Amino acid sequence: MLRRNFIQTFGAATVGATLLPAATRTGKKVRVAAVVTAYYRDSHADVIVSRMAGGYFADLKLVEPHCKIVSMFVAQQPDPNGGGARSDLSRASAEKYDFKLYSTIAGALKQGGKSLDVDAVLLIGEHGEYPSNDIGQRLYPRFEFFQAVLAVFREAGAVRPVFFDKHLSYSWEQAKAMYDSARQLRIPIMAGSSIYVSARIPALSLPLDTALEYAVGTGRPAGEGWGGTGLETYAFHALEAFQTMVERRRPGETGLRSVQTLNDDAVWNWAEGDGAWSKPLLSAALDAARASERTVPQLRRSRAAVFILEYRDGFKGAIYMPTRGPTCFAAKLAGQDAPVATFFTNHRIESKYPHFDALTHQIEEFFVSGVSPRPLERNLLVSGALEALLRSRKSEQRILTPELAIQYRAPAKDYFVRLN
Repeated sequence: MLRRNFIQTFGAATVGATLLPAATRTGKKVRVAAVVTAYYRDSHADVIVSRMAGGYFADLKLVEPHCKIVSMFVAQQPDPNGGGARSDLSRASAEKYDFKLYSTIAGALKQGGKSLDVDAVLLIGEHGEYPSNDIGQRLYPRFEFFQAVLAVFREAGAVRPVFFDKHLSYSWEQAKAMYDSARQLRIPIMAGSSIYVSARIPALSLPLDTALEYAVGTGRPAGEGWGGTGLETYAFHALEAFQTMVERRRPGETGLRSVQTLNDDAVWNWAEGDGAWSKPLLSAALDAARASERTVPQLRRSRAAVFILEYRDGFKGAIYMPTRGPTCFAAKLAGQDAPVATFFTNHRIESKYPHFDALTHQIEEFFVSGVSPRPLERNLLVSGALEALLRSRKSEQRILTPELAIQYRAPAKDYFVRLN
């Protein structure tokens, strides 16, 4: 209905309009409106915007950005003179990087004018002072941000590429509605985070249609993480990195049949019983981290969690979340005795938060081309799985997930930073 009303109002030719012809033909920089929850030191807004404005490393080489931040909406702007780690930087950055701040999302997308006047939208709904719900999700207004962006697109009868940092929404219903709107209106969307495009040691890339028997991931932490958002914040990274690997299995992604979260002693009881298949893979995953000369903490019985994932094609996976564990992956391939494993790392790269260099590089390629290197279905699946896993943690029950019967094919190119 939404797509039909859009076409009736603006005409079919406006939907999925040609993107960025001036930028691609003349070499002019892509004009980007940033819509963010908060902008303080080391926030996601800071580490992405500063790179897109001032330069970043692409495949270990310093490059000039193809994009220019021209406008920004910041939902929360605490006193920049108040001191502390969360003092607002948006005003100082606007002056430094020559962009303008606006009090509304529409104002940022129109650059203060009467119609859509940017080539792309950077949407970062991460960090800031927002409440949490009863299952530990931070209620960032990503859905509300996207509705405001959609309103400008509808008014203009045109669309632009939109990047979403991390998952679409904490709510499955909201995430599905956002996905449906993007597909119905043919809005180019790229969504996700930075960990899986960071360097991998060793540089493991599974060929498409790999015959996988089981897989294990690890992440951090099960307790309260930086920013106070706890399990949800780092669970997304672990889930996305894991999904990026296992979606390359034969016969392609089929979606999740059920999920379950176990905590503390129940984690290790499961690993000794029904989950015994996961123990050698967990060891292989952590060995990959140890091999890169990183300190790997000892697994403790307390303050740990495991995500048990049953896919619709019968494939099984588990993601261990020990306190401050590394992000790793290991898999048992059909016909091979020894597992394959890798460690997602920032080690040996001379840049602060270098995984955001790789992410910024992907965002820029997307903004220039209008073609996302990441399947949006992956983000939808991870968004829904994360909510279900947090509900399972609270209820201490296995949860069936018929809504997550999401099928897609992994991209042919598996992009991440190669150190050699």
